[in-house]
This record gives sequence, C-alpha cells and structure tokens, in this order.
Amino acid sequence: MKKLQYLLLFCGLGLMSCKKVIDLYPQSNLNTGTYYTNVEEVKAGLTGAYNGLQRPMLYEWQLTELRTDNSKQGAPASTASTNRELSDLDMFIPNTSHPVIYNYWLATYNNIRNANIILQRLGVVYDPAAGSISLSPISIPITETDRKQLAGEALFIRAYHYFNLVRLFGGVMLVYEPISPAQSKAMNRVPEADIYKLIQADLTTASQWMNQLKFTQMASADLGRATSWAAKGMLAKVYLTLNRKAEAITLLQDVMTNSGYGMQASYNNVFSINNEMNSEIMFAVRYKAGGLGLGSSFANTFAPLGTGSNVINGDGDGLNYPTADLDTAVVATDARRALLIATYGTGATTKFYTRKFFSPVIITDDAENDWPVLRYADIILMLAEAQGYSPAGVGLINQVRSRSLPALDPAVINTTALFEKALAEERRIEFAFENQRFFDLVRFNTTMTTITAEQVMKDHFADEYATHYSRYLDPTPTLAQLQGYVTRQKLLLPIPQREIDTNTQLVIEQNPGY
Repeated sequence: MKKLQYLLLFCGLGLMSCKKVIDLYPQSNLNTGTYYTNVEEVKAGLTGAYNGLQRPMLYEWQLTELRTDNSKQGAPASTASTNRELSDLDMFIPNTSHPVIYNYWLATYNNIRNANIILQRLGVVYDPAAGSISLSPISIPITETDRKQLAGEALFIRAYHYFNLVRLFGGVMLVYEPISPAQSKAMNRVPEADIYKLIQADLTTASQWMNQLKFTQMASADLGRATSWAAKGMLAKVYLTLNRKAEAITLLQDVMTNSGYGMQASYNNVFSINNEMNSEIMFAVRYKAGGLGLGSSFANTFAPLGTGSNVINGDGDGLNYPTADLDTAVVATDARRALLIATYGTGATTKFYTRKFFSPVIITDDAENDWPVLRYADIILMLAEAQGYSPAGVGLINQVRSRSLPALDPAVINTTALFEKALAEERRIEFAFENQRFFDLVRFNTTMTTITAEQVMKDHFADEYATHYSRYLDPTPTLAQLQGYVTRQKLLLPIPQREIDTNTQLVIEQNPGY
C-alpha cells in the first residue's frame, strides 16, 4: 500500500506541481469521465482516495480527543486565534464558523467525492429507497473479481467517512454519486437514519465483495488496503452504535474466529514503524516519510512546545495535551504508559505529551507513523460491550488488559456497574489518542446503563477546574458554567455556517443549541 502512495505525487498532488502549465489547459477539471478507462487507472484513483484519508485526520483529533477527558488545550490562556479555537472545542462552545470544523467537513466531503467517482466508473449504484447496492454495465475491461474488490475498497472509504460525519454532526448531506455545484445547492440534510442506511449498505456490500483471505494469507503489497474483515469490524461498530447488539455480536465473533488477526505480544509492537500493518491493525490511515508530502505531522504537532529538537526535530506544537486525570488513570506499572504519556522537564516546568505517533523525523511534519482506525483489540472489547456483563465478558476485557496489566478478577467485577466501569476504562486507556474516546462516550449513552458522556465530561471539568480551567482562562467561567456547556445537544458539532449562508436555494437547519 505504501508503494502505491507514490502514485499520489502524480494523481493527487499534481495540481501543486503543474503551476507552469495550468494556463495551457486545466487538465485537473476534465478527466473524471475519461481518465478511468482501465484497471490501472482505477487503482491509481483509488490510491488517491486512500491518501485522501490523511486530510480529515489533521483535524479529527480536535473534534474527538480534545472534546474528552483524555486531552485538553495546553495553552488555554493564549490569545492566539488557533489556541482560542482549540479552547472553544475543549469546552464545548465552538461557534458555527469554527475553521477546524469547516476544514474537516470540506476534507471529508472531498474524499467522499473521490470515492464516488471511482464507484461511478465501476458501475456501482446505490438505491436510497431500498438501501441496496447493485452493479450496472461498464466499458472498462476488468474481471468481476477485480471490479468487486476495488469497488469494495471505495465503499469502505465512503462508509468510514459518513460514519464519522453522522456521529459528529447528526444528519448531513447524503452524496452517493458525483454531482455538480448546482446539484449540491439542491441537497439538504437528511435524517441520521438515511445516513446509517447508506453506511450499512456500503459496509455489508464491501464485506461481501472483497476477498476474505486470512491475515496470514494476504500479500504484503496489499497490506493497508481495506478488507472484508475491516468492513465487518466497522459494520459491527455501526450496529453497536445503533444498539443492535445481536447483529454486532455475530460479526465480531466471525472476525475473531475466521480473520486470522490477533493481538500483538506487546503494546509497543502495535505502533512500531518497523512493524506496520501487523496482525492487530485491521485498518489504518497510512503515512510515508521521506519528503514526499505523505508524512505524518502528528509527531511535531503533539510534541511539547518550546523544546527545540530535544524531543522531536523541528520542535513541537504542544497540542493534544494529556489531562491530569488520564495521567492518574494510566498507572506507573501499565506497560502502555511510556507510549501514552511522556514528560519533558521537571517540577513546575514538566510538560506532558503523547508518544503514540512518534518516530524520528528529518523533515518537520514528516513522520512515518500510521494512524490506526480499527484494531483487533477493538473487536474484542466491542464484543464484551455487546454481550454485556458476565464472567466471560470480564475475560474478554482481560484478553486486552493482560498484555499491559494484571488481569481483573471476575469475582470482584461482579456487577453491571463495575463491569461497565472496567470496560470503559480499559477502552479509554487502550485507545487513548486514537480518536476513539469521544465516539465511545457517545455510544455509551446507548449501550451502557451506568455511564453517560455528559457526566464523564462534567466530572472531567470538575477534576481539572482548580488546576487548569480556573487558572488560565480569561474570562474565567465558573465550574457550573463550564459543566453547563456539556449537553446532549452539544455532543453534536454545528453544521458549518458557510454551508448555510452560501446556499441561496435551501434553508439548511442548524443543529440545536448553536
């Protein structure tokens, strides 16, 4: 997969390298209908869609991890506009014109467009009434096996984006085929149920069309591509989010029994750049260092500010700052701690940061580290969540926990409340800084009986108020005000105001509370 990323230099970044010839003919505007004439061209376009996953990821941690008890704005007293914007997200008070929200929205829909173009050229047709996907005749010379495999990968990418959008914004615009600017003006938000109908159709079809080779049977060149197993795992998370636990259980058990994926021996192995796309990584957004424009920026983004090259070459930005509560939750004996929470300096000058996405960089913002989206550990813990409290459920938690800490005693974790607390805490630590915590908390509002996202965040603000929020924010909100910002409505982000203001044909409804 990483070899294929080099193609992006031609098919995705060419716009930036062809400035001398754009006056001759706007090549970038003419070829979505004529370029995809053979399998290799379709594969090149699909590679561009894989690389299109990188752009939304630049912003995703700000819309997810920062809005949880894992992370906080490290410089809340700063008057710089970018820091104020981070503080607003941190405190659940972003305005409707927040640039990060808009940039994420644009980047996500742009890559949905990339996937839709590929699907159109492969003859993939979505019927919104039936919630089904079919194939129509095409002129591209391609085998049925290749056609379905490539289409399945594009369907997975589209479903992944819409799953994030619907959880962050609620009902959004449902675009399932290439459309013109004029057509886009006629598209309004649709109910969440319609978005989930497309997601389920995409992932169900993708799981059926893509090959079902076990992990050990996959060619090394194909590692990093979406697979039938990744589609099943993602669909299980969709079902769990919708509280359709029985359907989730069936898929999760299938993955655990038949996929060939499994836990790595150590937590560090999961994230090592020398062990990429290992047996635990079912899907990841991939990065390639080397000055190609495909490297990861997160090592520099998350490294502590003002440390020169002592932590990372080119200094850090000090963002995605671990909370004091997470620091307490990840005990010193936890084998995950070294990657999750590192420190620089001593005493009052100590700075926390996460090393999960760190590797040495020669060029600033050009690290090698991939970003995991779906891990096998997630499959195990989702099964525990779907099945609910039982001694066997505690055993599932221990399959993940025992790699890093002593196992939990089922005789002690003997109530639903204790089980849900243990599961939520295990997921929090295991997937810290992987953009999972916010989505977990929102899902817990449905799948658990003793944990709510709102209460977790209110407790977080109480824990951090005396040492953080009351000391650095100006004007300083009271704790009651800060906690009052967290409502069920505000778990959703605002629809970007520009989408509302620039549409002269439709009235697009803003999310309540904004």
